[in-house]
Amino acid sequence: MQSQSQGRLQDRSPVSIIDIGSNSIRLVIYEGIARSPTVLFNEKMLAGLGRGIVSTGKLDPEGVTRAVDEFRRFRALSEQAGAGEPYVIATAAAREAVNGPDFIHRAEEILGTGIRVLSGREEAHYSALGVVSGFHPAQGIAGDLGGGSLELVDVDGDRIGDGITLPLGGLRLQDMAKNSLAAAAKIARDELARAKLLKAGEGRAFYAVGGTWRNLARLHMNATSYPLAVMHHYEMGIESSLSFLRQVARGEVEKIKGIEGVSKNRRALLPYGAAVLLEIIAAMKPSKIVVSALGVREGFLYSLLSAQEQRADPLISASEELALLRARSVTHARELAEWTGYSFAAFGLDETEEETRYRRAACLLADIGWRAHPEYRGTQSLNIIAHASFIGVDHPGRAFLALTNYFRHEGVFQDSGVAEIAKLATPRYLERARLLGAMMRVVYLLSASMPGVIPRLRWEARANGVLALVVPKDLAGLAGERPAGRLGHLARVTGRKLELAIGE
Repeated sequence: MQSQSQGRLQDRSPVSIIDIGSNSIRLVIYEGIARSPTVLFNEKMLAGLGRGIVSTGKLDPEGVTRAVDEFRRFRALSEQAGAGEPYVIATAAAREAVNGPDFIHRAEEILGTGIRVLSGREEAHYSALGVVSGFHPAQGIAGDLGGGSLELVDVDGDRIGDGITLPLGGLRLQDMAKNSLAAAAKIARDELARAKLLKAGEGRAFYAVGGTWRNLARLHMNATSYPLAVMHHYEMGIESSLSFLRQVARGEVEKIKGIEGVSKNRRALLPYGAAVLLEIIAAMKPSKIVVSALGVREGFLYSLLSAQEQRADPLISASEELALLRARSVTHARELAEWTGYSFAAFGLDETEEETRYRRAACLLADIGWRAHPEYRGTQSLNIIAHASFIGVDHPGRAFLALTNYFRHEGVFQDSGVAEIAKLATPRYLERARLLGAMMRVVYLLSASMPGVIPRLRWEARANGVLALVVPKDLAGLAGERPAGRLGHLARVTGRKLELAIGE
């Protein structure tokens, strides 16, 4: 019997990052350094190191004590996971407090490694890299709101512009405003007037990074009964979110649906996060707010990749990995991706670059639910894909991936289990999901999800507008009533005359 689990990629060595922020300290252990990183272990503590730093100039004493105790645990966890020596980064509070160097020295002794105290410019750069790594592509202004500071950077694809660090982190703003929300709004307005780069963001996306803004977005999801509880790439329309943000900025959070899921420490900072976001909206006039689950830590991890690895498509990378871990044959999945592209061309169907990416990803994911009971494969595949930790895909794209694989298992005319997720798909995505699912259902019965058959299947135009799916003569035994029936379903979806034929 094998002693090592097969649920992990065998070519990866765990790597851990400890992020010492002004409000929270987090340990994240990743499966390895990869274009689409997978988290093995994640633990956070809200130490509040930056609490009171404006008035005292020092790190919060209680926070320091709790943090030092936690570092011992973080080191032990890194070693237990096989990650060895962690990467450790520290941000605003540690670099600005007069007792910051002493704290860092103590932490280095406990953790057994050096700590990189990021400058404001470095913090902004890594935060922007996190956004660059998580979107395909990022286009707008990235803003990372921590406990001590706000970093703003212009991002355009893989190009990162100059950034600015402002003293608008939640804990610092609360301290500067002396707990006055009206004063906090004015301070934010005055500070953001220095961020000239916001003017270049008009009509573009604002990427919101950081725990306070993620919690705001979670509440907005609850308030609007949003059908997909995935934070990364959640979009908030400007007009539709203004009244919600104003309510939070007034401190009226206790009656908001889902507030009980936000810790009391985080809850107190929500009004300050909302106030800053409202002032950014006023100064920048963005097209939308897009939530990024990736920030400084992920940007730092991304910086460790080679230039070639950084250029890889994160969605395709993650889909390939899931196919390798869960499909009957990753080679079959790759063949399916190539063949459906050929088939779309044969049917005269055009694709945008984004649609091509999503089709390929859907094919790579087509067989990850095969171990489930046949009656539940569609539902299980839909849930796994819709809620997977994918990056480089928006929510309509997630809906397309999930729906395609639901239809692949349940049948292209079965809508009973998809009403909620279908709300996120565009009409075109819903149509394409049925079509792609119908193609998958045909070739599944001709290949048994094993490699070698799909590349040999060809479409041939026949008389009277008939398009024939030709099976090679030496594979004629694979043809039959069931594949022909599935081809009939594909014909209904496409409105084309189709037939199954045997080659000469």
